[in-house]
Amino acid sequence: MVTTFVFTEASVSALKPPPNRREYHKDSKFPGLQVCVTSTGAKTYYFVKRVSGKPKRLWLGTTEQLSVVNARKAAAKQASKIADGADPQSERRARRKEPTLADLWAIYLEMHAKRQKKTWKDDKRLYENCLNDLHAKRLSAVTQNVVAKWHGTVAKDHGPIQANRCKALLSSMFSKASAAVGYIGPNPCRGVASFPEHSRERFLLPVEMSAFFSALAAEPAYWQAFFLLCLFTGCRKGNVASMEWVEVDLENALWHIPGGKMKNGRSTTIALCAPALAILKTRHEGKNGSPYVFPVTNREGPVIHVQKAWERIMDRAKLQNLHIHDLRRTQGSWQAAMGISLAIIGKSLGHADLKSTQVYARLQLDPVRDAVSRASNSMIHTAGFKIGSNGMELLTAEPRKEAGDNDTQEQ
Repeated sequence: MVTTFVFTEASVSALKPPPNRREYHKDSKFPGLQVCVTSTGAKTYYFVKRVSGKPKRLWLGTTEQLSVVNARKAAAKQASKIADGADPQSERRARRKEPTLADLWAIYLEMHAKRQKKTWKDDKRLYENCLNDLHAKRLSAVTQNVVAKWHGTVAKDHGPIQANRCKALLSSMFSKASAAVGYIGPNPCRGVASFPEHSRERFLLPVEMSAFFSALAAEPAYWQAFFLLCLFTGCRKGNVASMEWVEVDLENALWHIPGGKMKNGRSTTIALCAPALAILKTRHEGKNGSPYVFPVTNREGPVIHVQKAWERIMDRAKLQNLHIHDLRRTQGSWQAAMGISLAIIGKSLGHADLKSTQVYARLQLDPVRDAVSRASNSMIHTAGFKIGSNGMELLTAEPRKEAGDNDTQEQ
């Protein structure tokens, strides 16, 4: 049964449910606009039009979702599309087949991230923690407005820096969408401004050095060696954790880090200062056949979990807001405070900036080793310690006996 009348809020609302069937009613004011009433009382707007000689009924929305005015606007929009030669029903079917963000992520992770990024596990963590709200959306539904709102929510829940990293991941995924899933739509991250970021400037100050060394001295020799090498080499904790004896040249005091372990993908050579060399020689004497400088005792492979030990040291030293990576920054900062040139500092830290690299290429390792040694010895002296074959020792006290030090790593 089909009736025709002028749709108003009152007239549509007054329509009664038919028994055991559905009824369609036409709007006499806008041709093609209909409202369907079911026996349960549900009321839905449709736009009906012949496309390529066949009648098409296009869903617009329920009466709860659309007012009469908005239903007419939605019908007019569909009529305009059809007049331009489009087939809205075909477009809708195509959207149903369109890949979701989850589909794109699955291919991006396996085909790009795991193959080309050493930090793919960080990408996986970001996706799982911050992209849940967009997970099931079709790619065309992830618009610039959607991304802007999501970006702000992530910043509120996880901080602005985390939000920027998540947006960068999402942008990278969309840049691969064409090759990965055949999606050729725009990258919705373009035009969404990142939150301002300020570089971290935290490092160990002279007044903190004694507390840090004292807290570290209370740890087993394993952890002493690990964190002191982070400090004395200025290397990232991941590089120190994965250090292998085949990379270490004790005779020439060099550590050759292969490109596969470097963040920038380029191999680098670290000049080992005297304290770092002493630590490595002590570690080498008790390596027990392991290829790693810091092996895990309960399974094969290098140390992975170091955060608990670091938190224990920070609690003991009563130092706030100091990260393991700040030890790397400490090495560079102390060199700068001693007047070491920026070129040598960059070389000692393994920086690979193009302009700086042109300068680094002309440097020899002797002045680099001297710079690291001066900075490291200054730290040790400031803290009132010395580094010897027995580990860390106070200059003004008897050598400390290591109680319960079995040189093992906790997992």
